[in-house]
Amino acid sequence: MEISREANLPTVYGDFKIKVFKDGDKEHVVIIREPLNEPVLLRIHSECFTGDVLGSLRCDCGYQLEVALERISNEGGILIYLRQEGRGIGLFNKINAYSLQDEGFDTVQANHQLGFEADMRRYEVAGKILRILGIKRVKLMTNNPKKIADLGEFGIEVVDRVPLEVDPNPHNLNYLRAKKLKLGHILTKV
Repeated sequence: MEISREANLPTVYGDFKIKVFKDGDKEHVVIIREPLNEPVLLRIHSECFTGDVLGSLRCDCGYQLEVALERISNEGGILIYLRQEGRGIGLFNKINAYSLQDEGFDTVQANHQLGFEADMRRYEVAGKILRILGIKRVKLMTNNPKKIADLGEFGIEVVDRVPLEVDPNPHNLNYLRAKKLKLGHILTKV
């Protein structure tokens, strides 16, 4: 794994340090706000162009990214931005899945119609990055129990789970229900 130099990154959320970890053809971004007292506040965020960049209301991704950056800015911590768009199927296929959702399929059914697993994301790279950074204990901002389990497999102790829930809207209600019922996400508002 190649690691870029560290640079300052002033943002609307606060001042951070940024570095990039290159793993094969994927470049994963790490945003750091010191102090990094263990357990470190951590968000592992998978790329979501439509939510993170365009503010899509079909998902909860953009909201989760904003809340995580605000909290990390206030408390110190790390955000690992993994390049695994569309739960790992890529942007092209994600838009095809959106089209199927427009026809009535839920997010899991749409992935299956396209020949993919419900969730293709993997968190091994996040585990490697944390080991490189010397972090062993974290407070993980997530609704996804798979992230907690995966980090444990890579020797990272999740001391606490910090929920990141969005209030449902008419555009994401079915999406959130599918995440809860079919993917096991811990959601209390749907």
